[in-house]
Amino acid sequence: MVPVSIQPSDALVVVDVQNDFCPPRNGVGGALAIPDGDAVIAPINALAARFTHVILTQDWHPPRHISFSATHPGSDVFDVVRTATGKLQTLWPVHCVQETPGAELHPLLDIPHAELIVKKGKRSWIDSYSAFLENDRITSTGLAEHLQAAGIQRVFVAGLAYDFCVHFSARDARKLGFKTFVIEDACRAVDLNGSVAQTNAHFAAEEITRISSLEIL
Repeated sequence: MVPVSIQPSDALVVVDVQNDFCPPRNGVGGALAIPDGDAVIAPINALAARFTHVILTQDWHPPRHISFSATHPGSDVFDVVRTATGKLQTLWPVHCVQETPGAELHPLLDIPHAELIVKKGKRSWIDSYSAFLENDRITSTGLAEHLQAAGIQRVFVAGLAYDFCVHFSARDARKLGFKTFVIEDACRAVDLNGSVAQTNAHFAAEEITRISSLEIL
């Protein structure tokens, strides 16, 4: 691939680099640890320093959120249920509960010039994998409007997890008209029931470019 030069009209969206998605340290985090999740931090910090526009996202769930298996008696982690909105919902361990240490951004994430933090999944009755839309596929988080107002034309996505929140964020960015890149070495995946292969197929079909950080100038 031809190397990509960063432009002032580009934005980096850093998805959910939070304590609960990374291996625990000193008893903090790890409730839904993605294997090697904290390995994304160094490349993301290096990349972010080269972007004028950087957005962070943060899972921000109330207690007894619809995505928690504990909210559904008799259900187990990774079961799939149908919600009142008619959407299918994968059930997860309790994670990223509002105002808890597990929901905090990882302390080694060093992006002081981030211009916005999008808190998603903050309503008890609906989840939000995407940085742009909640899982009803209607309700906006406000990120698209923010980027459009800033004149952003291309979106680069990195973070956790590649096959869930990065996946849906990238696809929504593309559908909303942004040329979209996913920085693979700055992501890590859950890989649940073939979810990585499904993600790659969607990216290929929807002209979302998978790129290495080494290809970004």
